[in-house]
Amino acid sequence: MASALSEESDRTLKVLHVDDDPMNLRVVQEILGAYGHLAVMAASGPEALSRLSTERFDLMLLDIHMPGMTGLEVVEALRARAGAERDTPVIALTADIYSRRPAEYLALGFDDFVSKPILVTDLMSAIRRHTTPAHVKLARTG
Repeated sequence: MASALSEESDRTLKVLHVDDDPMNLRVVQEILGAYGHLAVMAASGPEALSRLSTERFDLMLLDIHMPGMTGLEVVEALRARAGAERDTPVIALTADIYSRRPAEYLALGFDDFVSKPILVTDLMSAIRRHTTPAHVKLARTG
């Protein structure tokens, strides 16, 4: 898998993955690690927002259904901030594919959507869409 990454980018990404399920955190950490990326895990929305206040991330993977503070509430709070972290690309992760269409997640402030169970190809395609130099350039100028 790492060879596929090296063909596309030699940059290691720092990804914040937010999920209340320890098994989901572990699986995504393994996937990202196999591609040479660093996964920083957070088990709740408040923990994620706290980390975003003090650390820079290339991307956030955010579970939608979490107790206490949902992924929707996290992305709303993030986008309302004044700091640079408000522009962090956020990919929604959820097994609930029936309550909203992917386009609705975009309207709510997410940059992309990946359904669970996570397929490696879907996850890595979504990550590439939001971390390639062309996307970063468009985000800064657009």
